[in-house]
Parts: sequence; structure tokens; C-alpha cells
Amino acid sequence: MSSGPLPPSPGQFLVVGFGGICLDYLAVVTTFPKPDDKTRSSSMKIQGGGDAANTVTCLARLGVRTRLISKLADDVHGKSLLEELTADGVDTSFLVVAKDGQTPFSYIIVDQSTRTRTCIFTPGFPLMEPVDVSPDIESALEGANFVYFDARYADTAIVVAQEAAKQNIPILLDAEKKRPGLDDLLDLSDYVVCSAKFPQAWTEASSLPSALISMLLRLPKLKFAIVTLGEHGCLMLERSSEEKPLMGEEDANRLWRSLKQDKDDSKAEPTCIPSEVVKLKANGIGTLTGRLFVFTAERIPPSELVDTTGAGDAFIGAVLYALCMNMIPENMLPFAATVAAAGCKELGARTGLPHATHPRLARFLGQTDNSAKSNGECLSHIGPILSHVDMEPASTASVSVSELGARTGLPYRTHPRLAPVLGQTDDSAKPNGECLSHNGQIMSHVDMVLVPAAASVSV
Repeated sequence: MSSGPLPPSPGQFLVVGFGGICLDYLAVVTTFPKPDDKTRSSSMKIQGGGDAANTVTCLARLGVRTRLISKLADDVHGKSLLEELTADGVDTSFLVVAKDGQTPFSYIIVDQSTRTRTCIFTPGFPLMEPVDVSPDIESALEGANFVYFDARYADTAIVVAQEAAKQNIPILLDAEKKRPGLDDLLDLSDYVVCSAKFPQAWTEASSLPSALISMLLRLPKLKFAIVTLGEHGCLMLERSSEEKPLMGEEDANRLWRSLKQDKDDSKAEPTCIPSEVVKLKANGIGTLTGRLFVFTAERIPPSELVDTTGAGDAFIGAVLYALCMNMIPENMLPFAATVAAAGCKELGARTGLPHATHPRLARFLGQTDNSAKSNGECLSHIGPILSHVDMEPASTASVSVSELGARTGLPYRTHPRLAPVLGQTDDSAKPNGECLSHNGQIMSHVDMVLVPAAASVSV
């Protein structure tokens, strides 16, 4: 058995999400009704939603520890949302619960004929304010590796973002559209994922590549900017410090067109087409040294496409996972597209969000066919896939024969005798007696040992 160090586990990372949460009422109709007309739904679902809440749910199912900072009311809807997040392993201890008020909710109509959805959002009250988070802001960010903002509750978001920047915690921002306070959040962000229209609306540039160059020049802290293009994939610009003496300039628009010509439309799987590190030039804007990435989305057969609600949230959740696991963009972008596509095959933003054991994710997460299971398999509390083949036979055998019966003496992974094998410290190795579920809660008193599979992330 290899004695090399285990790869990083998703459960070693904590992502804090700040922003929207709501209850979604989803209805599927054959065709969207005309004005003053009536129609009947073919199916419906009531489920948690909201950009930030969906994103941390996605991360939690992939094995990353998550915490949500948001606000809801102490009503039936709010209690339902709390239960749903807790079931997915999201830390809700910093959710603000208003004693009197209304939890936000949305009506979402999914049109089967056009494969589109229409959202009608009703804000909750009272709105989140800086005073809601200021007393506990340091505790809320304690241990965080990344903080994500969906640009909701801007005044409060800026306070949290300023504290995150003060603690040198990287920030990823979802820039969907121009909003009050968004410029301040952009100034503090290390990464940004934009909607298709945002870069040009914000920069007034004539093309997407030029707009991305303008964003990175105006926001020197940004490491990359991604613009999502729905079924057409996405475009990403990554800043680079690598600069060769004889490196020439290349027109960004011309390079974009060249990369798009390399796309293979016959492939259903998402692909990433990167450029070399070059000096990218945008007329009237300036030059930036970096790499441009053209990425294709997964082609979902019409018969499998159900609902695109929350697809962008799933994409961002997967990008955050990839950042935690230090994936290179060539792997990060197809991985994020695969996660987003899985969510589009079920009704609602969260129903189809995959766990790390989903077979479609195996090629990105280094799983074998045996360890990649169907959606829904339990993960360990520290994130890696639990496999029946990745156990330490000598150590577990010597411990288990010390007790009467086949199961009585089977040790937990925290048993002191397993510490040398699992790389635990004396403090982390605890006496036999705790069994944790994938979300960290005590699951049962069955004595077993669960050792993380030696699956590495492909980078």
C-alpha cells in the first residue's frame, strides 16, 4: 500500500456564502399562458432557492464544508428552508431569523415548449442590514478559505467583504447585473463570474474579450473573470504574471474568433480551448498579459432537459470547488459545466445537484467506476469518497479482534491505533465511539472504520 501523502480532501475547506435565500414554487406547463388566459401545470415542486443558498448547497453535496449568511423570517417558509439546508450539511448558525416578517419566495414557471423558465420574485422583510452581522462578523468568517457573494443586500455584503479582505480571504463575486454597491464589491473581489450581458454593460466595451480586458485592468485584484453564455458555454480571461521578453501583442477579438474555430460541435461533452499566455490587446482600452479560454457547454438532449433554474448557481459552486482543489482552468471549466448540466435534468435548482460520487464527475475527481455511484451516496464528514477497498487491513484487523463479535471492535477512523496510517495528530485521534455522517452529525453507534479513498483530483 502506498505510504505517500493523501490528496487534499474537499472537507478540509470551508466556503462561506453571503446573499439570497428564498422558497421556490415551481410549476411546469406545456406552453406559457397568453395574457388573460388560464393553463394547468403538469407537475410542481416546492423547494429552497436563492443564489447563495443554492451555491453553498452545491458545494456541500460535493463534500466542501459550507456556511451561509443570509436572512429569513421565523415563518413556515423559513423553517422549511432551514431544515432543507441542514439536511444538506450547510452550517446555518449565522442565518439571521427575523421574529416578525416574511421569508422571500419566488414563483417559477417552466415552459416545456421553449425550454425556458420565468421567475416572479417576492422579497422578504425586514431586509438584511449591517447591524445583523456586525457583532459576529469575525466568527462568521472564521476558518473560511473562500467567501462568495451574489451581490444581494449590498450594504451588508460590503461590510462582510471588507472583513474578508482584511483577513486575506479570497472573494468570488457573482456579477449578474449592475446593482447599487456592486462596484465596491468588485473592487474587493479576487474572482468574478458574470452573466452574458454584464461585462459590456459595466465597461461599455464593444466586445466580450475587450470588456473582460477592461475589467481586469480596472480591477487589479482580479485573477480571472468568467462570462457565462448558457448553452454556448463561457469565455474566461485569466491574468498572468508570466511575460517573455519577445512576447508580442495579439488582438483579443481575433484570438477569440480563432479559438472558437477550434470548437468541435459534434462533441456532447464540455471542452475547454485555451490560448497560450499572450499580451492581449483591446483597441482603445489597453493590453493585459494573460490567457483566454473558450469553453463549450454540455449538450443536453431535449428529452433530458427539464429546468435551467439554478444552473448558474451550480456552475459557480463547482468553480468554487475547483478553486479549493486547485484545479487548472482546463479541468475547472468542463467540471463546472458538467455539474450545472446535471442540475438541468431535474425540476428545481437543487433536485439534480450531484454529489461527488455522481458517475458523471468520476473523470474529474479521479474516481474509479467502482467508487463512482449514483447521485445521493453519502460522503464522509471530511469530504472524500468512502470506498470499501480503501481500508488499512492490518491495523483494522488487529483492533477488531480485541472485542467479541464481528462488529463490536471495528474501529472508527479516529481510533488512536489508526492515527499513523491516516496521518492524524494525537489531538485528532479520539477514542472509539463517534460515527459521523456526510454533514458531520452523529449518525449511529455502529462500529466501523471508514478510510478516504485515495482518489486524486485531476489537474
